[in-house]
Amino acid sequence: QVQLVESGGGLVQAGGSLRLSCAASGRTFTSYTMQWFRQARGKEREFVASVSWNSGTTYYADSVKGRFTISRDKDKSTLYLQMNDLQPEDTAVYYCNAEYHGLKRGTPDYWGEGTLVTVSS
Repeated sequence: QVQLVESGGGLVQAGGSLRLSCAASGRTFTSYTMQWFRQARGKEREFVASVSWNSGTTYYADSVKGRFTISRDKDKSTLYLQMNDLQPEDTAVYYCNAEYHGLKRGTPDYWGEGTLVTVSS
């Protein structure tokens, strides 16, 4: 059974930092892009950052560029999101996602349950 389990969320003051983790288990994630999304109350889910499991290539939303860093540890099968200089507008539930980019038709994507980040002003 494939599982993505997020942790590390919490309450932090503006300007503070948090590191989110996503423990991935149940399969190998070769040919997957690992991503963080977030959803604030009353808003649509939005892309935050991504990293290729194989190559390590990263992409960021403009709103977090320079403040957030995504990384993965292949040995621990864990995805991370280091978040610095957090602002109230970063308050959201953060979700871990594994998106398949290989050649096997029907290979599913996966989502975690989310972890809440609250930034106070």
